[in-house]
Amino acid sequence: MTRHIEFARLHNFRDVGGYRTGDGRQVRWRRLYRADSLHWLADDDLDRFHALGVRTVIDLRHPEEIERRGRAPHGPSYHNLSVEHRRWNVKDDYRPEAGIARFFADRYHEVSQDGRGEIRSALEVIAEAGNAPVVIHCAAGKDRTGVLAALVLRLLEVAEEDVVADYALTGLATPRLIAYWERENPGEPLPWPGFGQAPAEAMRLFLTELGPVRDYCLRTVGINEQTINALKDHLLQEPDIQPISG
Repeated sequence: MTRHIEFARLHNFRDVGGYRTGDGRQVRWRRLYRADSLHWLADDDLDRFHALGVRTVIDLRHPEEIERRGRAPHGPSYHNLSVEHRRWNVKDDYRPEAGIARFFADRYHEVSQDGRGEIRSALEVIAEAGNAPVVIHCAAGKDRTGVLAALVLRLLEVAEEDVVADYALTGLATPRLIAYWERENPGEPLPWPGFGQAPAEAMRLFLTELGPVRDYCLRTVGINEQTINALKDHLLQEPDIQPISG
């Protein structure tokens, strides 16, 4: 099975299947994807996207981002659940001495608190088997998408180190994300040193400081045990022996 799905216009589209869980099962392939900006889909990319049979799109961007840039193609069920309520203020909040990972982790904590309602709705959509395959996405498929993907994988009892590694895979797309920004902003320097990066330590800090994800989702987000069980029922299977390619 292939984790990374290549598109000409998208930079960070991948399957979250294949990870083993604490009870020896694994996450099903072709049920849940994470991605960057689906509004870029066109031509052959659009055909490839439709071939995946996606039924549901969860767009984590701000409504004004969607109005300005567009949205995923029509066809799949569409949910705009903007989990980020506070805009990033790199100028004031980024402290070089604390590091890029610390800045990201702090932003992810803001999402986990401010976006509780949207996170609950997203988890409930993903837990409904009839909605699969589901794609969750934001702009770069890194921060907002990274938080939600991490929560889902930890609820499925995927090991924390595997969740951190899944987040860090976005680093493979960093050169393409930077190249796109430079094409859109010719002659301009990158907005800040962490642009497009996905340091593993950021997700490790976030998960460690958040505490048990199950407790967070039950007590803070407000989902119930039935939702967690539904996630496991359709997203987990007995392990197969197929090799995973990048």
